[in-house]
Amino acid sequence: MSREELKRMIDQIPEQDVLEVYDFIEFLTFKRGEQALHEQKVEYLTKNEEVVRQVQKSREDRRNGQVYSKEQGLKYLRRRFKEP
Repeated sequence: MSREELKRMIDQIPEQDVLEVYDFIEFLTFKRGEQALHEQKVEYLTKNEEVVRQVQKSREDRRNGQVYSKEQGLKYLRRRFKEP
């Protein structure tokens, strides 16, 4: 589809539907920005060595049967953040 064809289609939209089309375009723009932000976060996390190490350690723990409950995980985190 060319730019001119798209312009002709837009010109044919009934006046009462223009606001709905505009809202839809805004929604698509938002979703595109949201996707780009998600991709940036994923890229950052894959490059963050500490996060990668924690994920690998967690996988190793699971393979060794060391699965912790929510409460056990919270206790661990509290201890870890209290330590200097």
